[in-house]
Amino acid sequence: MKILVVEDERQLSEVLTALLKQHMHDVDVVRNGLDGEDYAMTGVYDAIILDIMLPGKNGIDVLCALRRRGNATPVLILTAKSEIEDKIKGLDIGADDYLTKPFVSGELLARLRAITRRGNEFIGDELHAGNTVLDKNTHEIRGEKGALKLSAKEYQIMDMLLSNSRQIIPKERFAEKVWGFDNDAEYNNIEVYISFVRKKLAAIGSDLQIKAVRNVGYSLEVPEC
Repeated sequence: MKILVVEDERQLSEVLTALLKQHMHDVDVVRNGLDGEDYAMTGVYDAIILDIMLPGKNGIDVLCALRRRGNATPVLILTAKSEIEDKIKGLDIGADDYLTKPFVSGELLARLRAITRRGNEFIGDELHAGNTVLDKNTHEIRGEKGALKLSAKEYQIMDMLLSNSRQIIPKERFAEKVWGFDNDAEYNNIEVYISFVRKKLAAIGSDLQIKAVRNVGYSLEVPEC
């Protein structure tokens, strides 16, 4: 997943970044509310960790602005023990959950998993299509001929394709989600990693095919049942 952390405490933001990257998430960090709102409105994030007390614009106002402008990205707000009213207000205006500081890393990860479940339904730790399974914990992809480990970027690409099967994903979307908001990834990098994923799909005997749409992007073709 690609996660935006809006936290002005440098030590905490560094701890959060290390934790999330350890679990194979892509992380952007900003340290004030104004930048947080601007980054969040790009729509490239799967979840946002948003502190309440921020310079420039507080977290409640940022959240209110996001929801007012139609941004539905799941938001986990971070609060201090004394900020009970802010917890209630945050939930009322559209936060998906809250976590009180200090917190246990395992709980943070669990709450992130919970708020990013599509349609508020548990989708488990695997994605299935055709004869192929993507394990979201181990980052392995399995088919009739065995299993292979995916690199971080290969996993992100495969996760995007499986989550949007039969839909065309523009190259710009891959660049934003896999290479980062501020990174002008050259399109040949995307093509190289798509090639890597194709080879691994072939090696495991997958019946999925990644189709290139000229000058647009890629789509995952799944066999009909």
